[in-house]
Amino acid sequence: MVKSDKVYTVQNLIEKLKQAKAVVLADYHGLKVSQIAELRQNVKKAGGEFEVVKNTLLNRAADETKIKIDPEALQGPTAVLWAYEDQIVPLKALMDFVKVNDLPKIKFGLLDQVVTPLERIKYLANLPTKEELKVKLVRTLQSPIFGLNNALSWNLRKLIYVLKAKGGE
Repeated sequence: MVKSDKVYTVQNLIEKLKQAKAVVLADYHGLKVSQIAELRQNVKKAGGEFEVVKNTLLNRAADETKIKIDPEALQGPTAVLWAYEDQIVPLKALMDFVKVNDLPKIKFGLLDQVVTPLERIKYLANLPTKEELKVKLVRTLQSPIFGLNNALSWNLRKLIYVLKAKGGE
């Protein structure tokens, strides 16, 4: 890689580290190119970005932004999940892919530029999304209305049943 390309890449990684709400490093070794493309599409649909990066360039970018990345996480092939808008949805997309394929292996995570244990990342990936929570809230709010409707209309229905039974004789 030409030096000017490296400088550009490091600057790009610095911007991504500053903007991202969640960053997850993963070892993609063992994934086929088609699987990486599928994972990229899934993460992109979820509002994130998944890309392969050079460890040395990512380390330089992390040093510039004062983010401490575990040196062990920068060993071997590394891909990065960037979540910009919502932290959870891209994590879910990644973890769903991991459940199916047993790859990539998660190495390191940052949430709001704070080092986060892998257990916490997995826990957060299992949480419902904002959209799922909104749907649950609407259903919960509608439930008493449906119950009230049934309670108030029950007497009318009972009357109709009685009238049908009497009319059928």
